[in-house]
Amino acid sequence: MFTPMRQPLPKFQFTHQLPYGAVVHDDGVQFVIFSRHASEMRLLLYQSVEDTEPTEIITFDPASDRWGDIWSIFVPQISFGQLYHFQANGPNDPDRGLRFHPNARLIDPYAKALAGTFQQSRDGIIRPPKCVVVDDHFDWGGDRHLRRDMSESVIYEMHVKGFTQHPSSGVAHPGTYLGVIEKIPYLQSLGVTAVELMPVHEFPILAMDGAASDKPNYWGYDPLAFFAPHRGYAAGSEPGSQVVEFKQMVKSLHEAGIEVILDVVFNHTCEGNNRGPVLSFKGLENPVYYMLENDKRNYKNYSGCGNTINGNHPIVREMIFHCLRHWVHNYHVDGFRFDLASILSRDRNGELVPNPPLVEAIGEDPLLADTKIIAEAWDAAGAYQVGSFGDDRWAEWNGRYRDDIRGYWRGDHGTRGPLATRLAGSADLYQPGGRPPCCSINFVTSHDGFTLNDLVSYCEKQNLANGENNRDGDNNNYSENFGIEGPTDEPQVNQLRLRQIKNILTTLMLSQGVPMLVAGDEFQRTQQGNNNAYCQDNEISWLDWDLVNENSELVRFCRSLIEFRRHQPTVRRHHFLTGVADSEDCWPDVSWYNPRGTSIDWHTDALPILCLLAAPLEHRDSEILGRDVLLMFNSSHESAEFVIPKIANPRRWHLFIDTAAESPQDIYPNLDGPVLDSERACPLPLKSLKVYVAGN
Repeated sequence: MFTPMRQPLPKFQFTHQLPYGAVVHDDGVQFVIFSRHASEMRLLLYQSVEDTEPTEIITFDPASDRWGDIWSIFVPQISFGQLYHFQANGPNDPDRGLRFHPNARLIDPYAKALAGTFQQSRDGIIRPPKCVVVDDHFDWGGDRHLRRDMSESVIYEMHVKGFTQHPSSGVAHPGTYLGVIEKIPYLQSLGVTAVELMPVHEFPILAMDGAASDKPNYWGYDPLAFFAPHRGYAAGSEPGSQVVEFKQMVKSLHEAGIEVILDVVFNHTCEGNNRGPVLSFKGLENPVYYMLENDKRNYKNYSGCGNTINGNHPIVREMIFHCLRHWVHNYHVDGFRFDLASILSRDRNGELVPNPPLVEAIGEDPLLADTKIIAEAWDAAGAYQVGSFGDDRWAEWNGRYRDDIRGYWRGDHGTRGPLATRLAGSADLYQPGGRPPCCSINFVTSHDGFTLNDLVSYCEKQNLANGENNRDGDNNNYSENFGIEGPTDEPQVNQLRLRQIKNILTTLMLSQGVPMLVAGDEFQRTQQGNNNAYCQDNEISWLDWDLVNENSELVRFCRSLIEFRRHQPTVRRHHFLTGVADSEDCWPDVSWYNPRGTSIDWHTDALPILCLLAAPLEHRDSEILGRDVLLMFNSSHESAEFVIPKIANPRRWHLFIDTAAESPQDIYPNLDGPVLDSERACPLPLKSLKVYVAGN
């Protein structure tokens, strides 16, 4: 039974700047929501998460509680922790794109936290988790954004739950924000400068009928509430505990010198297509929040997930700005990676446009000026904007880097030139637009695809566990198994696979641009060949921390690589390499040679290549000493010998990396390896590389 509506509600004037959502004042809460076509608006209040019915229903008076298309009402004597939904009535006219349902319980688009799960109902209407009135106060202790220069970044992509959920993690709060805090010493020891968290905004935990799902949305790319941290990653059970715990995680990471980048999904929601549920946006103003087909009944689907957010509509654009600012101001996050960001370049008709307003405005927003903004510069409808997304404020996941590096180390013909281009910072993609090398986020693996271990262990994806008869996931992986598909006890195969992992890690960390490492690749994490583990909330996806000890030699190798990168400006320049000397007494900043030590012919299919990098002139006499670096690559299936170019002979070269050598001779962290005999040809086994560093 409902309790009688409190009467009369006090009149609330807009004496403060008008926000959206639930705004707490000294003596009550103001609720503000947008809906243009609603004829009625109601506020549903609950006492507990388990309530199936509201304890109070408050009806907005259109004459006094509506200002334009904004509905606003002040409710006294409630405060933090209050649970609520909205309920809107209006035309249910799909031919006009309107899908109001008078009984639907709606999540506030600006809700700062959700509580509970989906509940079953007698009327068949899905009851989503309840919104929570949140206390934003938190003792940050003077914490601020770290403001690390993008060129100095080493990004570590990770899943909050999967990072510590495995029993081997040994943390007190597995699978949570607090669990991440417990593993910060490991992140510090590895040397990464930023964690890029897979989606942490709210998404459905269970199936929307309240039952456990055979295919849970483990990755989280199915948004439910953009402003709210995911409740499933909280250790506490009190409504809103995820807000405090997320802030504790960010504060702790900052204290360790590690930035926090969020993977945000402003391209679709979990409401799906015309057959999907009415949970929030659909029931408030469907044709504003979503791109609709000409018939207004169906949804444009550039996301591949059933609907597409109408990001360049002014109302939605405003919401996205409020959301980004919310995470930056209230949670102190240091940046964002925009999933399927090309959708942000589409106008309200779905057409790609030059200088899209939303993309430009994000880059120019003053409150975001200290943050990193990274685009996944493609979408599910064929747009591919790598190299041309936004201006120099925007960095990009460089998909061409991934493909070219994979192709080179697999031994594909014609990949020597692409290797050189990617190693040098992808000037072909970013220099024409006046963008620096740090706009290229270099990666070889990501959450989407094979792990690095599986990239060198499988030729074919193994996705049967996903329940789609192995049809899902990318078929073009540029992978190699070295004669045996999957795990093997064959020593020679395992030796070659480990060598390939070291080859790829070295290439990644010594390339101009910004490297991104996927959590667990540094200790040979496997997904058993699954290259699309979006629904695998189990040991396929969780990090097995026993591998850190089992593969400690590889962890040492990766840690030493990251340390070298962070201390060597030679491999993370602010400007593109030119092939021209900085001064008369210096080498060219980069020069390329064939195994004979002479000028390279880029038109041949040969794979071995030698690269000579000169230290930046501005660092030769500074406290940050740059080193000249000599790199030899051989991705062919035959051994090679390299004659050292005459220009390099005067230097005393110390071996830094030899991926064909056994640990600990595979890497010399102190740069004190054996000296190169430049008078003799240097042997390089098949599928290996060597790196030498000039002595000071």
